[in-house]
Amino acid sequence: MIRLSIVIITFNEERNLARCLDSVKDIADEIIVVDSFSTDNTAAIASSYNAKVIQHPFIGYGQQKNFATQQASNDWILSLDADETLTPELQRSILEVKRDPIFSVYEMSRLTNYCGKWIKYCGWYPDKQTRLYDRTKGKWEEPKVHEYWRLDDDKEQGGTLKGDILHYSFRTINEHLKKIEKYSELAARESVENGKTATLFKIFFSPKWHFINEYIFQLGFLDGFYGYTICRLSVYATFLKYSKIRLYYKQKVSAEARALNNIST
Repeated sequence: MIRLSIVIITFNEERNLARCLDSVKDIADEIIVVDSFSTDNTAAIASSYNAKVIQHPFIGYGQQKNFATQQASNDWILSLDADETLTPELQRSILEVKRDPIFSVYEMSRLTNYCGKWIKYCGWYPDKQTRLYDRTKGKWEEPKVHEYWRLDDDKEQGGTLKGDILHYSFRTINEHLKKIEKYSELAARESVENGKTATLFKIFFSPKWHFINEYIFQLGFLDGFYGYTICRLSVYATFLKYSKIRLYYKQKVSAEARALNNIST
């Protein structure tokens, strides 16, 4: 049987962490919590579950997860966020992998709780996540948002586990709005760093397509009021991201032109 390390990165997660640790304590051979100097009881809660707590400045989501992965004593890793838990079915699936791992990486579905409602449509489910892996076979890719685990061998097959990660995402709509602001900023900055801009056509039509796709084609209307809210906020998030990309790109081009003009004069 393989030995499994549970790896979690945290910052001020006292509200969520105990729930997460309760769901993994019976399948873990080791729990590693890499904390970014929380000011609440996160570290104390982790220690109460006999987790190894490592304080480390936050360096980006992918970078932090790569660092955390390397702190484990075992090569097999289950990477979770503090606001996630495992269903009993998923726990059983992971135990089966521990007894006989067929693949070197596994994905699982994630079901999100939004303001108290489980969201099953809007493109939010099954929301496949690669979280169980042999760390010797890949690494976390490190974009500023939406980090992901990538196998070194792109042709290697992975497995899919039964059961869900339960994701307790946003308690309030205001929390969602704050995340949209943060992620749109990170995504826009990264896009401009990579030389990308956004046309007026994209700014105008892309948000509309997002709503039609998520609310109609991906059946967001079946999630009721919160489905509509999610789809409307997706429109806002898309508009905000592309507007910021266009703005920051123009600012970058203007700054480069001024610098070039100063050199030439």
